[in-house]
Amino acid sequence: MTIEAPYTVVFDGQCKVCGRIVRVLGKWDRNRDLEIVSSQTPGVQARFPWIPPRAYVDSLQLVGPGRRTWQGAAAIEQLLDVLPKGKLLSWIFSIPFMRGLADRFYRWFARNRYQLGCGDHCQSRPLDVEHGDEER
Repeated sequence: MTIEAPYTVVFDGQCKVCGRIVRVLGKWDRNRDLEIVSSQTPGVQARFPWIPPRAYVDSLQLVGPGRRTWQGAAAIEQLLDVLPKGKLLSWIFSIPFMRGLADRFYRWFARNRYQLGCGDHCQSRPLDVEHGDEER
């Protein structure tokens, strides 16, 4: 599972929307800076023991050099800074209040991703995912 990429993206591999998003990231990753791994891949939790298991359900995880970890909208912002095509969009985060809005939007998306074209497996997702903490 380990490759020599400076960043590891850990996403919900059972979510079709998330899968589409990471396929775009993979296409944008011309410099091979990303390792993209499903959170359901055996050994992920052992590889990143400082990330609580619930965090994989709540949001995208980005692990960078020195084990630095970003989650949710902060991970998206960092990815945009890392990827060559992302730099065309990363300036958005310099707009006042944009980080807060991006974080709120990300939390909404994460809570609702199973209704946004995820697939049949979403009907049988664990109750704690379906009725997750609305404050996160």
